[in-house]
Amino acid sequence: MKKTLLAVASISVAAFAYASTTSDSSELVSQQCKISAEAVSTLKSLRYGNTSIRKDVASLINVSLKVQENKDAAQATLNRMVDDSVATTSALEAKYCS
Repeated sequence: MKKTLLAVASISVAAFAYASTTSDSSELVSQQCKISAEAVSTLKSLRYGNTSIRKDVASLINVSLKVQENKDAAQATLNRMVDDSVATTSALEAKYCS
């Protein structure tokens, strides 16, 4: 439960910090990838279903990113993370956020 709250808090802080921007910087896109990896890892460890993980993390992506092209790319990366057998944050970041 603590991990879920930590993941949600981290994601919320990052989303709030960048909510006022009108476009997405490369730093923001990179940060969103790392946040998604953290959330996917945490939710996998809590044995959430893949559909629930996709739904919850996708809603955070949509709040954080402004440019549709970046949202689509982040969503595609999210889907690959969820389908991957890798479950640790560091491994997901290394594989998808580099």
